[in-house]
Amino acid sequence: MKKILITGADGQLGRELRGLSSSYDYDCVFASRREIDISDTLFLRRHLEELNVDVIINCAAYTNVNKAESEKDAAMKINSEAVGLMAQLTSKMNITLVQISTDYIFDGNKNTPYGEDDEPIPISVYGYSKYEGEKAIIANTKDYIIIRTSWLYSDHGHNFMNTIIRLASEKRDIKVVYDQIGTPTYAYDLAKAILDVMPKIGSGTSGVYNFSNEGVASWYDFAVAITDYAGLDVHVEPIETDLYPVPAKRPAYSLLSKDKIKRVFDLRINHWSHSLYNCIEGIR
Repeated sequence: MKKILITGADGQLGRELRGLSSSYDYDCVFASRREIDISDTLFLRRHLEELNVDVIINCAAYTNVNKAESEKDAAMKINSEAVGLMAQLTSKMNITLVQISTDYIFDGNKNTPYGEDDEPIPISVYGYSKYEGEKAIIANTKDYIIIRTSWLYSDHGHNFMNTIIRLASEKRDIKVVYDQIGTPTYAYDLAKAILDVMPKIGSGTSGVYNFSNEGVASWYDFAVAITDYAGLDVHVEPIETDLYPVPAKRPAYSLLSKDKIKRVFDLRINHWSHSLYNCIEGIR
């Protein structure tokens, strides 16, 4: 039986992993940021020695994209430096490291889905910090899985879906950008995929993988679907990115190709609209 440590267990993905773990034959240990600070190397090493785990799923991250522009040191400390130190530890201790990365490592100048071999060109501090974390893993361990995902949401936590539902209760009109294209990803589906691939991970499968739900959407499309499925009486107005200035730049196009992860791990992936409906309806 694999023993798995999940860090950042109080976040969206960590909470979904916790909810799903009882359906799998794994011995899972969940640690919030308060319980295990991944930037404290000595503290982390002591826990790893005590727990004797086979796998770490690192869900701990600095995720405030806009705030990272003014807090670069904090973003780099968690998303890059701590991840690199974790990779060194897991390599020495023969532990597999599963790291969650992001579509924001790309500049968005393509018009076809990004594959794992496309060159990352981050255009925000957040994207840069996550890409530096990827490079630190690859440089320090051979036993790893990096999963790049996009537009993560769930029914808890701070995310786009919950923000739209909140705004719809406060306003009659909402403005949402229509010229940023990608795919919403239900955290439940990502958590299930991670747990499903656990029996197959090993030296032969180490590498970078993309995972998001299937299909294509703009943030406007996503918002319209949220309000429709939730039965909210609100008008969603499409606007251009330039009319909604924020501190951090986002890639205009960040669709991810899932061919590799589907082929290597024999995964089937839900369409984003189907998963969004399930999330809003509370269907598991």
